[in-house]
Amino acid sequence: MTQEENTKGPYDDIIDLPRPISTKHPRMTMSQRAAQFAPFAALTGHNAAIMETARLTDTQLQLEESDLKELNERLTQLLSRIEEQPEVTLTHFIPDALKDGGRYIQTKGRLTKWNELEQEMIIDGKTTVPLSSIVAIDLQIE
Repeated sequence: MTQEENTKGPYDDIIDLPRPISTKHPRMTMSQRAAQFAPFAALTGHNAAIMETARLTDTQLQLEESDLKELNERLTQLLSRIEEQPEVTLTHFIPDALKDGGRYIQTKGRLTKWNELEQEMIIDGKTTVPLSSIVAIDLQIE
């Protein structure tokens, strides 16, 4: 017996045969095959957790003293005209409820009330904007 005959395995007679093709079942597409092997699809909330982790938030800016001075001047000007309910656009920070940071938005409307005790502006009688979150005030003077 030669050494080649000693290393033959039990399946050497079929190992090089072509793959059998079924006449009853059509060949699966790659996406159908992949669906069979999607182990994380069964984990409830897994995709939502990945999306939440990937979601970006902004950090709240700390204004320079010159910016704070300009913001204070605009606030004084705005509050002196509160009886007119002036049209204003406020750029302010909203903290994120789920993670550190938040986002900046613009709120546009008429300043209907100033709550001095809470340091809040009420826009159109319904939207409350804390003074501490405001980074810019754009007053539309008519």
